[in-house]
Amino acid sequence: MKTAIIIPARFASTRLPGKPLIKVKGKPIIQWVYEKSKQSKLATSVIVATDDERIFEAVRGFGGEAVMTADTHQSGSDRIAEVVRNNPEIEIAVNVQGDEPLIDPVSIDKAINELENADISTLIREITDKDEIPNPNLVKVVTDNNGKALYFSRSPIPYEREAGHAKFYAHIGLYVYRRDALLKITALKQSDLEKAECLEQLRALQNGFVINTVIVDYKPVGIDTPEDVKTFEKSVI
Repeated sequence: MKTAIIIPARFASTRLPGKPLIKVKGKPIIQWVYEKSKQSKLATSVIVATDDERIFEAVRGFGGEAVMTADTHQSGSDRIAEVVRNNPEIEIAVNVQGDEPLIDPVSIDKAINELENADISTLIREITDKDEIPNPNLVKVVTDNNGKALYFSRSPIPYEREAGHAKFYAHIGLYVYRRDALLKITALKQSDLEKAECLEQLRALQNGFVINTVIVDYKPVGIDTPEDVKTFEKSVI
């Protein structure tokens, strides 16, 4: 089955406009993400999906594959669904965030492998810094004994009535979709839980789709502010 890593990228960003094209060590951030994604051993192609000509031309300029998509999409999943819909040979779609230049290729492959007996697979990591737990920008997840997601929340879950009995896990926003599941989910209306938490994966759970999780040591480094760019630049040898 053809497995495509699809990187949604848009120029507009509230906190850091044009971030896919910000250069670090002579390469735009979108190129860092693309080159890391190409290191996946299980993906058969890597595609940047964008609605901006500047990003499209930049990707083509460094030899990458890019497609233009509609500028009306509300989420990265919607943008990826357009690409999948127009390419019937894609059976598995991997959503890699366009602002994570240090994405771990091994973790990508682990998520692809975890798609068996599920509609979606995703990554999670154990939270070892307890100060992270209350942070609403860090999405938490609880799973069953087989690693299937039960719920995602910006609130601390599970609630510990007595401390010391639970482990806490953070969600990493990389998704692997079966083709049919992605197209069905993106055609559904937003669910009430999704609206309440502003988490689109809750639309899938609330409509009965199965999400497998895999625990990894990888901790994403997202680029959302000028300070993040400086931090990433310092980390690049």
